[in-house]
Amino acid sequence: MRKLLAALVLGSLPFLHGCFPLVLGGAAATSGYLVGEDRRPTQTMAQDERIELRITDLMHQKHGEAHINATSYNRMVLLTGEAPSEQVKANIEATARSVPDVRGIVNEIQVSGNSGMPARANDTYVTSKVKARFLDARKFNPVHVKVITEGGTVYLMGLVKRQEADAATEIARTTSGVKRVVRVFEYQD
Repeated sequence: MRKLLAALVLGSLPFLHGCFPLVLGGAAATSGYLVGEDRRPTQTMAQDERIELRITDLMHQKHGEAHINATSYNRMVLLTGEAPSEQVKANIEATARSVPDVRGIVNEIQVSGNSGMPARANDTYVTSKVKARFLDARKFNPVHVKVITEGGTVYLMGLVKRQEADAATEIARTTSGVKRVVRVFEYQD
């Protein structure tokens, strides 16, 4: 039952993007880890939320033809999704770079048509499976690793030790439905 509850809570995280305290509080209660265990200072967590919201707003205004996701962790931004051309992809990156407090960009946007709802739902499902396996493995605090899935590729972000990064990568890599794992970590050792 605990596994199912954890998977449901973690699987709903992508849909609760703007509910920062609720999401962290819910995930923390389910996993047994405390929100205070996040390695980012509170101010940085708030900056990350503002960065994501600002980039999302700018994408809707300037690049509505593209399907773009912006994920900020420790003010490093991961861009995923689809753009119709290399020029649009470059413009999206430039727009994201212009947002205050952004330290850097990892641009993983694919030049292609926009993915459909079934593909996006599958990505959400894969993310929830990876997060549930993090909880089950108990090899590191799952609060330290953010999981984003796009087109079957799992992106891992966080402030981690190399041993934690290796464990997270191995768990993600061996999760069914994962085609590829990309590490976007910052290392503490």
